[in-house]
Amino acid sequence: MTSQDLIQIDLTDAERHLIVRGLLDWGGPAHATAALAVAMGFEGVEDFHVQVSRLRASLKAGQPLSPWDWRRALLATEIVFASDIFGSGYEWSTTTGLSDEETIRTLRRLQHKLAKQARVHRA
Repeated sequence: MTSQDLIQIDLTDAERHLIVRGLLDWGGPAHATAALAVAMGFEGVEDFHVQVSRLRASLKAGQPLSPWDWRRALLATEIVFASDIFGSGYEWSTTTGLSDEETIRTLRRLQHKLAKQARVHRA
């Protein structure tokens, strides 16, 4: 991958906070199975945790990501927010301090932005 393959997305503070918090919850109440990790685009659970840590650090630093990494970060955030089986689900507002209403509004803006700028549907 070259630097030309990386895409800089100008995230709002709320969007950045949401995706970083979403990735952080995978180290807390959320848990990925091998099948879920692979479905999200990782090699397995170990790779999932390594890559989620890398993605979280890159996002916090405001660094550009590949379309594939934007896709995986978004999908992991969507699942951790919504799923009560694998993700934080019902505990989301407790673990993140973000209400469901605030989260869904921010998530919809983030989905739209990443679809247009990072083309996550084609990654």
